This record gives sequence, structure tokens and C-alpha cells, in this order.
Amino acid sequence: MTTAPLPPFPPGFRWGVSTSAYQIEGATTADGRGPSIWDTFARDPGRIVDGSTGDEACDHYHRYAEDVGLLADLGVSAYRFSVAWPRVQPTGAGTANPAGLDFYDRLVDALLDAGVEPVATLFHWDLPQPLEDAGGWLHRDTAARFATYADLTAARLGDRVKLWITLNEPFVHMSLGHGTGTHAPGRALLFDAFPVAHHQLLGHGLAVAALRARTTSPVAIANNYSPVRLAGNSDADRAAGAAYDALHNRLFTDPLLGRGYPDGPGLDPGVVRDGDLDAIAAPIDVLGVNYYNPTGIRAPAQGSPLPFEIVPLAGYPRTAFDWPVAPDGLRDLLRWLRDTYGDALPPIQVTESGCAYDDVPDADGRVHDAERIAYLDGHVRAVREAIDAGVPVTGYFVWSLLDNWEWAEGFTKRFGLVHVDYATQRRTPKSSYAWFRDLVRR
Repeated sequence: MTTAPLPPFPPGFRWGVSTSAYQIEGATTADGRGPSIWDTFARDPGRIVDGSTGDEACDHYHRYAEDVGLLADLGVSAYRFSVAWPRVQPTGAGTANPAGLDFYDRLVDALLDAGVEPVATLFHWDLPQPLEDAGGWLHRDTAARFATYADLTAARLGDRVKLWITLNEPFVHMSLGHGTGTHAPGRALLFDAFPVAHHQLLGHGLAVAALRARTTSPVAIANNYSPVRLAGNSDADRAAGAAYDALHNRLFTDPLLGRGYPDGPGLDPGVVRDGDLDAIAAPIDVLGVNYYNPTGIRAPAQGSPLPFEIVPLAGYPRTAFDWPVAPDGLRDLLRWLRDTYGDALPPIQVTESGCAYDDVPDADGRVHDAERIAYLDGHVRAVREAIDAGVPVTGYFVWSLLDNWEWAEGFTKRFGLVHVDYATQRRTPKSSYAWFRDLVRR
């Protein structure tokens, strides 16, 4: 880890932390909340590594005041949380559930009282199960349902939320939830999942319009990005890299910024109707960037159903997820966004950046996570380098405030600045929490 002090960041730079509803809230049947696709998926034997569910998670629903206190002590300027669609509309349709919105009312007010800006994500993968039963994101109607949900949520919270994020990582929800089936709802469609991409993006565009009618706060989307690292130098390797780049990085960015869909294998635009691309390209105020690691790519073996092969990247430290620790990838990604989209690129905020390690309390109950500190130090420096190169980066959010329920990995992976004992729900700030607090104060 570099010990040299970081240069100052621009005035007004937003420092924050992120979470998501299903990963921390628990209380999955409280106050009229309906089932989500993750409730269903987690109960399907063999889907979750440790057999757990998010039924309790971190019990944030009942302990939010304690967690807001942690945010206040951390000194961050913003907190990115997600609203659980099944709390607001238990079936994904109809009028809002007042008790569900009451929870977010309390949370938002507590954040503002603590001097922390609320940043609300509307969809972090927890689709109401009745909508999935009707076809989910494969069905065009879900995009319209999403816009209605956005309107209902903004009608209650639009006067106080400081930044709205429509979707979280639509690429990941498409690829893992509908391409490989390793996430909810568990569909394994490979490239037949393209309608999920289009309908999510259409839902985003319709939600932007709904939000603009309800609030003057800025609007964003949070995309997952992964720079391509070629594992070979042949024309076939370069073609494979371009195909992966089109799928992972450009499919959910080109149409947002008015370029339409990129050419590439499987990207059949047959589901696109007149006016859809205009709706998708509605101007946004911020592009959220979630970055964890680059992806190694080479040409696929003959007969592969995919136009690329993903390969491990050598020469990097690894996280507990076995992901390479590559801060240079974040710097290069931010520069690539600027170089690729130019004046069409809105200001960027890094809405997720973090790492999983096997954090174990010592005999005194403390968690000394030096690897996480090194990870964050490197990635914050990468952001600073990108700013120095002229990239308009205006914020950085750590994933995550708390150890939490990590999707298909259950409770086996810990990303938090705060350790959570899931048996007692005791919160213990780690060494990285103190490090980030000191950084923000400087």
C-alpha cells in the first residue's frame, strides 16, 4: 500500500457507502411486504452456497437507527441504499403499501438528521415474485410497472432524496439471473436473455420520466463495468475481447447515451419498438460506475456457445471471491468512458467499490482488515488519477457499510467496513472503517 498522502479531492466530492435492501433489511414478511424473486430463489435447495436466506440478513429494518449512527460516525456525505419494490408494491402492481413507504420515510429522515444525503436505488434485483410469474423482465409490461413503482416512491420521498438511481447493474441481473441462472430468478437462457436487457433499459427510461415529474433531484443509473484484458494477441482473441466488451460494457451504456445498441453476437434488436431508444436515451445527470475487477478474455474453443472465453488474470492479488485486485482497471475504465463517450458522458460517481475477505475478529473482538485498507487506498488513488486526467468523477461509494447476505454466496463473503455477527447482529467497525473515516475527514 502506498503511504504517500492523497492529494485533495475537488470541493463537493461525494464520499459514501452503499448497501442493498435484500442483503441487509431482513423482515421479509413485515408490514405487508410481498415475496421477491430472491425469497423464492433462496428457498430452492442448492441455489445458495450455505443454504441461508435473506429472511433476517442484518435486521436493518429494525436496526436502521443504529446503522445511521454508524454512518454519522463514519462522516460520509452520502448513503446509497435501495428501496425494496415488494415493500412498496407487494405484488408489483396497484397502489403503494403505506407501511412499506413509512420505513423509508423514517430512514430518509434519520439520514438527513445525521447530516447524510440519502441516495436511493429503485431496483437492486428484488423483483416482486408475482411480476416474475407473469414473465418478469422478459415481458415488456414489467418496464411500465417499474415506472409506476418509481412514481409511487418518488411521490413519498422525492422531496428529500438527493440522488435517484433507477437500476443497479442491469448487466449482472441479465447475465447471472437470466443468462447462466446462478442468480434469481434462475433462468439459463444465454443470449436469449437480450429482452431482459432491453426491458430493463426501457424501464429505466420510463422511470426517468416519472422521476422528473416528481422531483428536481438528479437521476442516475448504476452500471457494472469490467475492462477487458486479452489473454492472447491473435485476431480471434481481439474479436473475442470486442464481443465481451460489447456485451458487458457497451450494451448498457451506448443506448443510454444515444448511440443505440452495439453490434455483437446475440444482440438481436427484435424486441425494440419505435420510440424505445428515445425513451432509453432520456438525459441522466450522473452515470453510476460499479467496479470490482477487469476480466481476462481469449478466443473460445471450437464449438463453444459463447463468442469468448473468460480466463483468470495472473499477477494480481486475489480477494476471497478470487477476483483480481486491480486498481489500474478502475483508472483505465474511467478514462475509457471519457474517451469513448466524450461530451455525451455525464458526471461519474463510483457507486460501488469494495472487496470480500475472510474477516475474523481477534481475541479482543477487533477486525484488522489490512487487505481491505490496501484495496480501498489503491482504488481511491485510481479515482484521483482519473480526475487528474480530466475524467469528471464527482463521488466514490464503498461497498459496503455492513457485512451482509451476499446473494448466491449467502453469508460466506464479507464486504463490510463493519463486521456483523449474524447470530447476535452485533456491529463491530473494522480497521477499514477507521481508515475510511480518517480519509473522509481529511
